[in-house]
Amino acid sequence: MADDRQTLIGDNDEFRDPAAAEAALAEAHQAELSQDRIAALDAYEKAFQADPDNPKACFSLAYHRDLIGDDEDAIHLYEQCCSSGQAHVNALLNLAVLYEDTGRYSKAERCLRLVLDTYPNHARAQLYLKDVRASREMYVDDLDPNRDMYDPLLETPVTDFALSARARNCLKKMNIRALGDLLRTSEAGLMAYKNFGETSLTEIKAMLAAKGLRLGQYIDAEQSRAREEMYDQLRGTGQENVVGVPIEQLDLSARAAKALTLLNIHTIGDLIQRTEAELLGIKNFGSTSLDEIKLKLEERGLSLRLLDDDETPEGAAEGVSGLLEEAIASMDAYVMEDDDANEAGPSEAELTDESSGPGELSDLSDPIDPVEPGEPEEK
Repeated sequence: MADDRQTLIGDNDEFRDPAAAEAALAEAHQAELSQDRIAALDAYEKAFQADPDNPKACFSLAYHRDLIGDDEDAIHLYEQCCSSGQAHVNALLNLAVLYEDTGRYSKAERCLRLVLDTYPNHARAQLYLKDVRASREMYVDDLDPNRDMYDPLLETPVTDFALSARARNCLKKMNIRALGDLLRTSEAGLMAYKNFGETSLTEIKAMLAAKGLRLGQYIDAEQSRAREEMYDQLRGTGQENVVGVPIEQLDLSARAAKALTLLNIHTIGDLIQRTEAELLGIKNFGSTSLDEIKLKLEERGLSLRLLDDDETPEGAAEGVSGLLEEAIASMDAYVMEDDDANEAGPSEAELTDESSGPGELSDLSDPIDPVEPGEPEEK
């Protein structure tokens, strides 16, 4: 099925049969009235094959794929719904739920922000956004199955350990009180502090290793998540291989290259996961080196990672790759009108005036359930 869809999407109009698609949609509707989900799914498959640009066929097929647990196929279809010129509210909401279920929290949050940017009082989008943010905050903890065992240990004051006076004083001035604070501090962060050298660093790393911990352990977990999201964003853009390119190929100055080594940055993929603030926190790394790196990345169509608080629908195109971000940001101008919309209405967004079909919202429902197209929910 996936191969047929990939063949059809983007092909010439001669491969599309809108009339056959409408006939298949009518067949699917009758199957749903008979509560025959399998027949309905088959009919929606036929409708989509006949005309992949038909929004109802695409959305309905995504919805039914979602119901049977085919998350990746459903995500692919919802993404097509949201990138075809008109981003239906239901497609954005359902896509956000699937992104959250698969751990792609940045994408989930971005979809919901697109809805809320047009409808600030959209109750379901507000509810989903709270859920996504809560899941995102718990993500690092979920990465470590031994988290419960570590909790008491992480609260142990660093003063309980046999550290040198210099190391202890530096940690105190950096407001690092417990072992858990060290797991949230990078090696570069420590080395950037005045009077903190290799000897103190070795002491601290040995102390953590004795407890089965690592300096910057939580930062590494967060970067792992960012790396997965980055690869996901670059998939299909033709730049997947760029992230594995050695950092030496950027031909940076000696000072900039040395600074990146301190952060254990060896590939372009490692670099674009970092923020400007992280780089500027390195000892002897200034705005000149930062501008040099940003320029080198821009030449490849890439950029440093933005802080989450800075990621808005308007600024999404300035994100990690600038490629998929632009496609998602373009949805901002085409959110479908719905019953939960802000009474004042959107300020600049262009809305369709359809009253039914894909994108029509019903009353609030369990955030886990996908929103069915065009059918009000029971109260």
